[in-house]
Amino acid sequence: MSSHNFATLRYTALRIGLFVASFAVVWVLAYIHVIPLAVGASNTVWMLLLAIVISAPLSFVLLRKQRDAMSEQIAVKVDRQRERFAANAGQEDSLR
Repeated sequence: MSSHNFATLRYTALRIGLFVASFAVVWVLAYIHVIPLAVGASNTVWMLLLAIVISAPLSFVLLRKQRDAMSEQIAVKVDRQRERFAANAGQEDSLR
């Protein structure tokens, strides 16, 4: 199996990993009072949102190659489905 077979899984795992790393950095910065967030139940949501805001542009830049591979994988699957659909439609037309 080629590396493109798992492109979506790889991209998703890397995206989650980048988010977790971003959250860890935000949590540590809040814990040592570098950023004005207290580590507690009320601010966990804000730390999660800040981690999303940080990880989104990072993933856009850092995961470009994986995103392109995933896009290629999806395009191939969509093309195959279209071919199957066209073949099935052609068979139905010939039976009529």
